[in-house]
Amino acid sequence: MNALTKQEVQLPALAINEQELLTVLENSLYPGAQKESIKLVIGYCKAAGLDPMQKPVHIVPIWDSKSGRMRDVVMPGVGLYRTQASRSGQYAGVSEPEYGPDVTKTLGGQEITFPAWCRVTVKRLLSNGQTAEFSASERWEENYAVKGGQAKSVAPNAMWTRRPYAQLAKCAEAQALRKAFPELGSAPTADEMEGKEIDMGAAEVIRDEPKELPPYPAEQMAKNLPVWTEMMHTGKKTAVQIIAMVSSKYTLSPSQVAAIRDAGVVVEQAPEVGPFVAEMESAEREVA
Repeated sequence: MNALTKQEVQLPALAINEQELLTVLENSLYPGAQKESIKLVIGYCKAAGLDPMQKPVHIVPIWDSKSGRMRDVVMPGVGLYRTQASRSGQYAGVSEPEYGPDVTKTLGGQEITFPAWCRVTVKRLLSNGQTAEFSASERWEENYAVKGGQAKSVAPNAMWTRRPYAQLAKCAEAQALRKAFPELGSAPTADEMEGKEIDMGAAEVIRDEPKELPPYPAEQMAKNLPVWTEMMHTGKKTAVQIIAMVSSKYTLSPSQVAAIRDAGVVVEQAPEVGPFVAEMESAEREVA
């Protein structure tokens, strides 16, 4: 059975009226959360065949730098990854966390002692009967969640201050589970993302719209057109080059563009001919 296989079981929590379930979750597992966020949890669980009463996912307030506010995001917990790995029938256990040396630092005016790193190994039973091990190492300073707030404090938040070892172990285990069971997906867990910013990714970067350029002043047009005409007639500039030059700072009207193009047209004069040639051409026209 695949780790993401939906369990064909009847879940009592999903069988009751959604409004009743919403009330139960709001007053038990997700107190204080917005109703819209809890509805997302219910939808997530329905789609994945999960029991929302077991709290397989978490509602994590995450700073959205794009909108400049906190946003509730529904994220899986490390417990969900464990459940999905177990459902695959190939989960062969996980090692005890292995920690690096203790480090004591002052972060945001707060002194804290934490493990430099943590390593966790997840075992998976392969189809050939062998057991493969997948290890993941995570560094504390790369994972801890900051207090943030208006002061933008870089001190660890309450959870990472109280449980510096256990929180890092969850991050390492989640990474090891993803390596051992890539079919779980690549979504980070709530333990990894709590207190962090939403990363929209390069594909989601919103670039500033180009600013509208001011119209080219009529007085400047009248002053510069003779100069440009001379430049075009002497071959120093073309009409296209002048239009591009002005358009980099101003917006030319259609009539101004037409005036520059017309000024660049050189009217070729017919060459003068002698009386004999003129007489011959006149005679040819009469014959024709």
